[in-house]
Amino acid sequence: MTSIKTRIAPSPTGYLHVGTARTALFNYLFAKQNKGEFVLRIEDTDKERSTKEFEDDIKEGLSWLGIEWDHTHTQQAEMEHHKKVLEELIEKGAAYVSQEEVKKEGDRPEVIRFKNPKTPITFKDIIRGEVTMETESLGDFVIAKDMESPLYHLAVVADDANHNVTHVIRGEDGISNTPRQILIQQALGYKTPIYAHLPLILAPDKTKLSKRHGAVSIIEYKKMGYLKEALLNYLVLLGWHPKGEEEILSLEEMIKLFSLESVQKGGAIFDTEKLNWINRHYVGNLNESEFEKYIQNYVPEEIINHSKKEAIYELLKERIDKASDIQELHENGELSYYYKEPALDTDLIGGNKKAPPKEETIRHLEALIEALNNAEFTKEDIKNAVWSYAEEHGRGNVLWPMRYSLSGAPKSPDPFTLAEILGKEETIKRLTKACNALQ
Repeated sequence: MTSIKTRIAPSPTGYLHVGTARTALFNYLFAKQNKGEFVLRIEDTDKERSTKEFEDDIKEGLSWLGIEWDHTHTQQAEMEHHKKVLEELIEKGAAYVSQEEVKKEGDRPEVIRFKNPKTPITFKDIIRGEVTMETESLGDFVIAKDMESPLYHLAVVADDANHNVTHVIRGEDGISNTPRQILIQQALGYKTPIYAHLPLILAPDKTKLSKRHGAVSIIEYKKMGYLKEALLNYLVLLGWHPKGEEEILSLEEMIKLFSLESVQKGGAIFDTEKLNWINRHYVGNLNESEFEKYIQNYVPEEIINHSKKEAIYELLKERIDKASDIQELHENGELSYYYKEPALDTDLIGGNKKAPPKEETIRHLEALIEALNNAEFTKEDIKNAVWSYAEEHGRGNVLWPMRYSLSGAPKSPDPFTLAEILGKEETIKRLTKACNALQ
């Protein structure tokens, strides 16, 4: 049996996006579960638009995700082979040099066209079954600008054959290219690889993926603080699902369970909420030191230097989907109350429109100050010191003023946790400030 070999062939004319990364992952999984090889081919035939920056980004993104290739090469490095293939096609009469008509004055450029036999093409697609496509409307299509400049269809066929690629697993937008490539394969006597055309990844409204709906580079996801294990886990679910309900999968489990035959035909919807849910799961499994390392580039210095940073980190772990959420919390002022006395809106200290009169809120704050003066300052002791009073006078009437006085924010951790982090002196100072502000 021929050893299975798959390839991912991105063009270095843009950054590595989720669609290419998902295709790379499916190629990688299929190759590895069949003890085969996975090749990274950089399709840089577009000399004007291809850049080293984009090539590096593609490699960095795949490596970060853990999608490692067994071999890599560029199409530019295969130019001599492409030239030989072109010469062979011309010698066989399957291609010819064509003088092209142009609308403006000057020389008529020469291109090399494939002589289309116009026979229908039928191929087996692992995902879509048997596919038959007519080729007559394709005409004699261009396969090279000249002998030194092969175009996409010729280069793809030449490279796949030269590197013994057995399976071409790519997005369904490549299905229209398949007839041209099979015609060239047949003219050269090459064996046709087995095809599998993956469903496109779509935005929630089933339109083309945009930056607003996930079409950013893989490295951008890294910068946003997504864990590579979570993003990889999410990518595998874009068009495929394991049997059963389990959706949290390690790379080893993906290799074991993945099946091209089970890939769906219809478009895969990119759902950021689902990605966040998966990332939150992986974040929740980080131990204390792993979590601290994970968020270290996103946490303000004031929190890093806080005496109770471990307790704050524990709260952050419960609040975030991804590390960059911490930056957003900080920018919105939702972390500053840990290290800075908040500005208070006196209209909000008592609560909403149904809040008790100011005099009553003042009495509650004074009672809290008295109770906390005599309390040990652990979360449990703080709660025990004020709970019976809050039950007697209404928890909302007592605990809202306590929490808001400590945080100055409509949303924050519970007042007992906050007080423990702030310490007795700062807690009583803030409650006293709120009390004075109401008088």
